[in-house]
Amino acid sequence: MLIPKRFPMYRHALLAGLALATLTPASLMAAEPAALRIEAPYVRLAPPNAQATGVFMRIHNHHPVDRALVRADSPVAHSVELHNHVNEQGMMKMVAVDKIAIPARGQAELKPGSYHIMLIDMKAPLKEGDAVPITLTFDDGSSQRIDAPVRKPHDGAPAAHGHGKAH
Repeated sequence: MLIPKRFPMYRHALLAGLALATLTPASLMAAEPAALRIEAPYVRLAPPNAQATGVFMRIHNHHPVDRALVRADSPVAHSVELHNHVNEQGMMKMVAVDKIAIPARGQAELKPGSYHIMLIDMKAPLKEGDAVPITLTFDDGSSQRIDAPVRKPHDGAPAAHGHGKAH
């Protein structure tokens, strides 16, 4: 493109505008942090012969819109469910939930005694240090695959639950 020499004061502005126009939305988004960032995922080491265990992590939402985790999948278990602990008439009980909310510019903490992911009907025992592949699916249809290391429960943390479908 030729820029007329008789308008030298506009030449730099026009060149800068052309340079910006060549940036694609993908290149602009590459500079942005990921909308959802997974931090410190882990799978609780289950006791011998246990058929279920929990998965924990923090999910940070860097966007101004509320989001939700709506599904999790892993090849190590026949069933994977989103769960929460609730107090029903003074008894703590684990229940399956449809989603786990992740507030705008906030985080959801999946932790023992609260929201978590359950790996149910394990296909094989997990060993400390194994990396468990887990695919997280969100309410907008996006998904992220993570590898969560298997580790022993922290001191004072309850052991993995003996767990079936009934709650």
